[in-house]
Amino acid sequence: MARRFPLAGLLRLRHAEQDRAAAALATANERVRDAADARIAARRSLADADGAQPIQDAATLSAVAAARAATRGMLEELDAVVRSRRSDADQAQDEYNGARRSALGLEKLEVQHVEQQTAEDLRTEQNALDEIAARRRAEGGAR
Repeated sequence: MARRFPLAGLLRLRHAEQDRAAAALATANERVRDAADARIAARRSLADADGAQPIQDAATLSAVAAARAATRGMLEELDAVVRSRRSDADQAQDEYNGARRSALGLEKLEVQHVEQQTAEDLRTEQNALDEIAARRRAEGGAR
């Protein structure tokens, strides 16, 4: 009978860590996409406002300039958010890669263990068959 992989508990723990890191990576990537979408929407809003209405007086010009300045400020803030979230996503990717490496190392050990146990089981079975065959020859030769 094959022995159970002695590091099976640790392998399950590594898989759980890998799953948790994958979930964190997916969340971080979603946040990056959301920030990028908000940035694109703000850029479109700025582009749409450029030719929206003809400017007829100083008050309108001043309001348009203030709106453009506010939008540009918002774009700069969104750029900073995108950079921050990209950094978080890169960190999450690194954590996932590390968790995956740890799990892969144990998975390889488990494969080696299974191969060794299979070979040992085959040797044991072959020895039993050889013993049975030798016993039959000894019993058959004595008659």
